[in-house]
Amino acid sequence: MRPRVVVTRRLPEEVEARLAQRFDAVLSPDDRPLAPEDLVEAIRTADALLPTVTDRLTADVLGAAPRRARILANFGVGLDHVDLAAAAANGLVVTNTPGVLTDDTADLALTLLLMVARRAGEGERHLRAGEWTGWRPTQLLGTRVTGLTLGIVGMGRIGRAVAARARGGFGMRILYCSPRALAPEEEARLGAERRGLEALLAESDAVSLHCPGGPATRHLIDAPALARMRPGAFLVNTARGQVVDEGALVDALARGAIAGAGLDVYEDEPAVHPGLLARQDVVLLPHLGSATTAARRAMGDLAVDNLEAFFAGEPPPDLVAGP
Repeated sequence: MRPRVVVTRRLPEEVEARLAQRFDAVLSPDDRPLAPEDLVEAIRTADALLPTVTDRLTADVLGAAPRRARILANFGVGLDHVDLAAAAANGLVVTNTPGVLTDDTADLALTLLLMVARRAGEGERHLRAGEWTGWRPTQLLGTRVTGLTLGIVGMGRIGRAVAARARGGFGMRILYCSPRALAPEEEARLGAERRGLEALLAESDAVSLHCPGGPATRHLIDAPALARMRPGAFLVNTARGQVVDEGALVDALARGAIAGAGLDVYEDEPAVHPGLLARQDVVLLPHLGSATTAARRAMGDLAVDNLEAFFAGEPPPDLVAGP
């Protein structure tokens, strides 16, 4: 009998076809986030769950008994939506899909910085509203991105990819904040200088967030942190929404404490703070960080690779946690 795998959201057609060929795959035609009771049912009736960031896999969900599932093959890198301690305590293996979304998320971070600095979102809204009357010398003057000092919070794969683009393409000075220093040769390659968070915020013209989510980084960027930033600085977040205190960000923007923000993730997705929606100096995207055909196919293939290895009795290649 083939292992039964519950897939919580629609995946690229090629990935779904591979799952259906290899497993008894329960796909998601409605493409909606599963309620806690649906996740519990999946844990009880399937051999594996292929979840995404929209699934809240809490201790209550993972501890549901009787439990049949033995592996959570997460579609994505971040796992702050999974209680890893509860997964391990309940004998569940957890895998993720690292590496394949690095370039696309880094590209999007630079897209957000360019859009907010050059007021591109504001300009498009102005044109689409039929308000543009033609070129003039003082219209929507923005900030030159070339040569800025970019502070990167979290220097993992994506943070380093952003640094390489910013340094090589725009001649930016790179500062970074990370629990561990890069190797000296990597710092030299990226032209990166390590700072504590407070110093990084104070010195940077733009701050791009690439740290993991979870309790340790919740509201890392709060009112005091925003107060340390320069009045002309920009904040970019493609990490996790909970890293930024959105209420504090709205207040900082209203007071002119910073110049603007580019956001791809939000505290209470899919809800967005109404104060952000009302502002012209904020670029808002609907969690598009890895949203390219290539990345999403590769993420799906990694998730299936992990499932195939596990059910063949082999170590999953992207093991994160286990009993």
